[in-house]
Amino acid sequence: MSETLVSIWTDANTQWVLIGTLLLGLASGLVGSFALLKKQSLIGDAMAHAALPGICIAFLIHGAKSMSWFIIGAALSGLLATFFIEKMIKLSRIKEDTSIGLVLSVFFGFGIVLLTYINHQSKGNQSGIDDFIFGQAASLVGADVKLISAVAVLLIIITVVLFKELKLLTFDPQFAQGIGLPTGLLNGLLMTLIVGVVVIGLQAVGVILMSAMLITPAIAARYWTERLDHMVIIAGAIGAFSGVFGTLLSTTTKGMPTGPLIIVAATIIFLISMVFAPKRGLLVKAIRRSRLRRQVAREQVLQTLYDFTEQEYLQYKTGNGFHEQQIMKKRPISMSMLRKVLRSLEKEELVRRTGDALWCLTEKGLTEAYHITLRNRLMEVYLMNEMNYAHFNIRQDMDLLQLPEKVLTELKQLLKQYGREPLVLPANMNAGKRPYHRYASIGGK
Repeated sequence: MSETLVSIWTDANTQWVLIGTLLLGLASGLVGSFALLKKQSLIGDAMAHAALPGICIAFLIHGAKSMSWFIIGAALSGLLATFFIEKMIKLSRIKEDTSIGLVLSVFFGFGIVLLTYINHQSKGNQSGIDDFIFGQAASLVGADVKLISAVAVLLIIITVVLFKELKLLTFDPQFAQGIGLPTGLLNGLLMTLIVGVVVIGLQAVGVILMSAMLITPAIAARYWTERLDHMVIIAGAIGAFSGVFGTLLSTTTKGMPTGPLIIVAATIIFLISMVFAPKRGLLVKAIRRSRLRRQVAREQVLQTLYDFTEQEYLQYKTGNGFHEQQIMKKRPISMSMLRKVLRSLEKEELVRRTGDALWCLTEKGLTEAYHITLRNRLMEVYLMNEMNYAHFNIRQDMDLLQLPEKVLTELKQLLKQYGREPLVLPANMNAGKRPYHRYASIGGK
């Protein structure tokens, strides 16, 4: 193992491949971010498959394997495929996904026919075109890597220099056109950048997996940030790391292809991002949803106990608390969640147990339940008269008790008019009201 690690840093061919895959991953992350945000992910897949006939035609014209000829042929073929896709969308009723699938299939099928023809020729076994289907970075020589690296550096420089223009084109093309930017030229340039990334990655990653190399780092980066400049940097870093890690893993293991290992590395980073990202990750979302469900259940239980208390108050009744089944019948909540919430409320001294599965509000609980009920009923009245208060832009997640005093007074008057005013008040708010004897005698609890 140690000998293998030493050979990585001493073998010139391995060093070239490492440099090439690093720059390929960096360029893929940068350009792929714009392709993802412009919803042109499938375009990259179409271009990768459409590059095969261009490579085959370049070999037939040149008569020998030549990376520069292959890149030119693949680029022309990819751009031609893009041209056909856009024309089909504009001049017919065919939608984008259908046109992409059609062009992809036709070009790739034509490429397979040409590849079969080349393989039956006397020099077919020297073409090296088979490597472009699944990728074979180990077959890259120094001259190939130099060419790929030069193109990758050029693509990175263009993306960085025109970052502001591409950003504006991605998020607001109408505004970009309005301020005089050549949106048609910029859109064509972006397509050329995508084609360039796809073309230089075909030998290392292959036709089948190149679209994943273009999109996966960008998707992973999207989970970590909301800003495009940060997303581009993170995507480039993920792409570069995936390229280097896949190459090193391929070098240290026997018979493992470099291209698929690069994609596996990028996919692992994507899965980690999808689960553990601090704001958009699935784990954080699950925790947030759990907290929200608990909070909603808590408010529902308090309001339900308040509603029952209010009914007793109106009927001059004094009960021994309210049964768990009564609460479940009034509110859609499971028994396990109800008992968790009740135990939590009991620890907060908001409710107390009065018997077997019987509960009632404490004085402190009555205060909080009153305000929850008041907010919810104010929202009901607001929604019934929404047009009169549209200029306040009230949202359902707002605290209506924080509204301007005039608006709050009007809503409370409507609440009283509709007979929805909460009647059971905490002791510290009960001045001038008919006292409710059970809650007047609760004391601290």
